[in-house]
Amino acid sequence: MTLAPQLVDTVALQRRTVRSLVATQAVGALGITIALATASLLARDLSGSDSLAGLAQTSQVLGAAVASWTLASVMATRGRRVGLLAGICFATVGSLLCVVAGAVGSMGLLLLGTFLVGSMTAANAAARYAATDLAVPATRARDLSTVVWATTVGAVLGPNLAEPSADLADWLGLPPLTGPFLVGAVGMALAAVVVALLLRPDPLVVARRLTGDAAPQRRGPGGVLGGAVAVIRVEPLVACAMTAVAAAHAVMVGVMVMTPLYMEHGGAHLHVIGLVISVHVLGMFAFAPLVGWFTDQLGRPRMIVLGALVQLVAVALAGVSPRGSSWQVFAGLFLLGVGWSFVTIAGATLLTDRTPLAARTDVQGASDLVMGLSAGAAGGVSGLVVGTLGYGWLNAFAAVLAAVVLAAGTVAARTRQ
Repeated sequence: MTLAPQLVDTVALQRRTVRSLVATQAVGALGITIALATASLLARDLSGSDSLAGLAQTSQVLGAAVASWTLASVMATRGRRVGLLAGICFATVGSLLCVVAGAVGSMGLLLLGTFLVGSMTAANAAARYAATDLAVPATRARDLSTVVWATTVGAVLGPNLAEPSADLADWLGLPPLTGPFLVGAVGMALAAVVVALLLRPDPLVVARRLTGDAAPQRRGPGGVLGGAVAVIRVEPLVACAMTAVAAAHAVMVGVMVMTPLYMEHGGAHLHVIGLVISVHVLGMFAFAPLVGWFTDQLGRPRMIVLGALVQLVAVALAGVSPRGSSWQVFAGLFLLGVGWSFVTIAGATLLTDRTPLAARTDVQGASDLVMGLSAGAAGGVSGLVVGTLGYGWLNAFAAVLAAVVLAAGTVAARTRQ
């Protein structure tokens, strides 16, 4: 059944949807980022090896990649609300498993837990796309970026709760580094409640009804990936957007996951490490509305190019930073987040612009899958690179990936012209 446009106030419904997603991101981000500040440290303690410290983050990123594919399939048939709820609930269970892993000293259980925690990252990514379902093209980037910005609240607060949460765990008789996962589980559970109560009606379901396609999406033999490939074959800008977003995310994850360990080796205290991660997350999310506005004004490809240039400056600063705490590592991690914000918002908007509504969940899910796999590889290799060549070389390799982002943005700009 097609809803008559005059019977649906899409402007009011879009505002309600964005508000609901903002609330979800604010509390959900607390759950995912508080664990990021200490995940590599807990993995180091359980494995007894610095080279294996990056595996926890790698597992989380790979979990996000798998979850993005799974959630895309769910959303194609059941809508955004059910998909978001599934991702958040899996992540909550995973965070609790990480607490158990620290208590019993199991590296394997920690990796399973962080893998499930990755579902929260996938849900966060899907939430930004949910903000575009009813958005008009002229303000699509701004609506998407508003949801991205909401992550600032929990994301900046989260790492700074690392030390208090460690004290809480110690008081409960648990290893201190399990505290962030315990508090994170509470934040994720609150996010699930927000989605269940507030994300009504489902924006994707409404958008399909307004376009006369209320039936659940019928999947082809290739599933999510098959649907995405079909779109890419006729729309090269989608391929450019996917490449840019994946490479930029790999740059960010590869450098970010090993920075806490690099700082700790230089004698930095846990609260200083948490502050650096907070500054990094601030760069990722705090300026998102401004980035969205510029994306709508200047165009998606130009913002991708600018983001790549910012990331190149970021890895140059981080690469020359001394061990411990320094202005270079603070500035480098901050700019690393800003460049990520530019590319992610512009790339996600470009991808949505060029994809038909019927195929959006497939293309968006495939993009998040590729992004997660790329970042997972970067996170896994980062520990080996730092352990053998050093932190400076890690940033040098990240610069090569930033150059890939620059190339993708340049090709997109020329193709669109």
